Amino acid sequence: MGEHGELQVEVEGRYIFVTMPGSSFRSGYFKSVIAPGLVQSEYMTGDKDAAISRDEFEALAWEAANAKARELGWLEANE
Repeated sequence: MGEHGELQVEVEGRYIFVTMPGSSFRSGYFKSVIAPGLVQSEYMTGDKDAAISRDEFEALAWEAANAKARELGWLEANE
């Protein structure tokens, strides 16, 4: 998946879900109607067997979700 490595990004309605295959990592985001940018809607605990830490996944997932939201026209380039 290019710059986001093994992450998978899927859009379901107004939600963007980012997962890392082979781990329990999954994070969900949606575009808020009252605030700029995306809001995280789904959180997960750590996965001791994953190749990266939860914090690393969260950072990569946030980047991937925002890139997808911009691609979909949900966000302006500066959001």
